Amino acid sequence: MYRPVRPIICPPKCVFHDFYTTREVPVIHPIVNINRQHIVNVPRHIYQPMTRNVVVDPGYPMDCCPRPRCR
Repeated sequence: MYRPVRPIICPPKCVFHDFYTTREVPVIHPIVNINRQHIVNVPRHIYQPMTRNVVVDPGYPMDCCPRPRCR
């Protein structure tokens, strides 16, 4: 019979079995509320009434007497 054979031993291999666990990490998002007031220019018409006294002089009346017609 044959002599027993010596076994060959290889270097070990690492086999990883990864497991994950969740962990909450707070993330803060600041929000700034801004109230803005916009000014819009709107015209406001103001009327100032004025009164004037005007004298209308028709002049000296020349046509008070009828004129003879000339031919």
